[in-house]
Amino acid sequence: MIDAPTLHQLLPLAFSGAGLPLPGMASGKVRDWYSLPAGRLLVTTDRLSAFDRILGRVPYKGQVLNQLAAWWFEQTAGIVPNHVLAVPDPNALLAEEVEPFAVEVIVRGYITGVTSTALWYRYSLGEREIYGYHFAEGLRKNQALPAPIITPTTKGGPTGHDERLTCAEVVAHGLLDAATWEQVQAAALAIFQRGQQVAHKAGLMLVDTKYEFGRARDGRVLLIDEVHTPDSSRFWKAESYAARFAAGQEPENFDKEFVRLAYAEQGYRGEGEPPAMPADLWVAASQRYIGIYEMLTGQPFQPGAYPVAPRLLENLRQAGFMG
Repeated sequence: MIDAPTLHQLLPLAFSGAGLPLPGMASGKVRDWYSLPAGRLLVTTDRLSAFDRILGRVPYKGQVLNQLAAWWFEQTAGIVPNHVLAVPDPNALLAEEVEPFAVEVIVRGYITGVTSTALWYRYSLGEREIYGYHFAEGLRKNQALPAPIITPTTKGGPTGHDERLTCAEVVAHGLLDAATWEQVQAAALAIFQRGQQVAHKAGLMLVDTKYEFGRARDGRVLLIDEVHTPDSSRFWKAESYAARFAAGQEPENFDKEFVRLAYAEQGYRGEGEPPAMPADLWVAASQRYIGIYEMLTGQPFQPGAYPVAPRLLENLRQAGFMG
């Protein structure tokens, strides 16, 4: 684990983006991407987003997300093929060009969460038919479901926010044909099961996650985006879960949720200008991301050189992506 003083020194160098001299750049909250003749180049930055906005930069976060996703893609390739072609840099991945499906596939193993799309939030409002599933009376927050379920959402939707769907509505609304949707659901549940098994061995619980799929030019359905990272998934510490659940306490989260909670404690939930937060928060976030990488993969984290941009440029040149 990288010590806190070193991470404090790296905070000003945290990777906000390379601005590569390549055509066709587009950006999301965390990644920048470029359409190249060889495929789509995805560059993962150190930007951290929550509440639908970028809040700060966390040293090594981009490297963790990129390399952890690449590791999971390798672990799950026998379940469903994915878009990975090469990993030319700790912060970059070359992927096949894929037409993404208009559905985000959320798999949930527990009834939890406080956002408007979360199971516990809907249940706490008195709903018992949620995402097309019936939920019995008397459930408790953070309780395990009898079996993992899929709760799809649209990407953005007419409001700009994810809109809840039932599994039947995915086909009824013409978002996917029935055969493809069946294939996607089967793959998602199998990947989630694999993820729970790996997390359990690492002392963690994979609580819920988001998957994205798309269709390659040759017609294959591919797993895309990222897999089982602290950005796309909720993890709890397994060792303390049972005792805390029995006592009515919240599980020990081990993902980026603690950053959201730190802002919420300051009264911020996404409206207006976010408050300034101490550097210690971003250092703690960096250590948590690195810790998750090491726990899940069983491998020591090998930090890439900072600043990132010169290293990235050189590695892309050596890989033949730049002149």
